[in-house]
Amino acid sequence: MTEAHKPGFSNCNNATLRRAARSLGRFYDHALAPSGLKSTQFGLLFQIHISDEPAMGTIAEALIMDLSALGHTLKPLIRDGYVQTFPDKDDRRVKRVRLTPPGQAKLDEALKLWSVAQRHFEKKVGAEQAAKLRAALDAVADLDLEMPTVAPSL
Repeated sequence: MTEAHKPGFSNCNNATLRRAARSLGRFYDHALAPSGLKSTQFGLLFQIHISDEPAMGTIAEALIMDLSALGHTLKPLIRDGYVQTFPDKDDRRVKRVRLTPPGQAKLDEALKLWSVAQRHFEKKVGAEQAAKLRAALDAVADLDLEMPTVAPSL
């Protein structure tokens, strides 16, 4: 094992988390490849599916994305006819999103591939450990990590 791959190589939480995220992202992207979706697109389709024609701002908040990144991820899904955007009936400034029938079919296809990947990951890591990992990462995502307005002196 090289120095760069030893546990604890970096004391930086961000670097370690990003390294793990890139590894998992690559794994799930590979698993979802037969569907033609990337893991980010799959996650977005799933979020739209579990919501009731959500506003774009609601999706962005749930996925902790900015609106421009969300728009960038939505573009190919709209182009391919999997997702539609439409104005909110009460406030036309608000854009809402829904899955189309082909989008639901694509999500169903991808869910089968995702399930295989999920089982493989949990077999490698252990179901209990995977659940603990998700809980820990959800807790990190929910932290209020705003920096103080005045940085403490070093």
